[in-house]
Amino acid sequence: MHELTLDELTALLNVFDRAGDTQDAVESDLLTRLKAHHAEKEELASMDFDDCLGGACKL
Repeated sequence: MHELTLDELTALLNVFDRAGDTQDAVESDLLTRLKAHHAEKEELASMDFDDCLGGACKL
């Protein structure tokens, strides 16, 4: 299975937002996991890897 891109994760979160409140436990869990994965992807996308030269940061 391929990993979702940041844009795909953003689109999924937008769909959840337009759908409104989640009543189902599975939907709620999925939304929580999507938000966490989106935040991780955003953090990686915003990192300047030049700052990591010489071990200054941990990936």
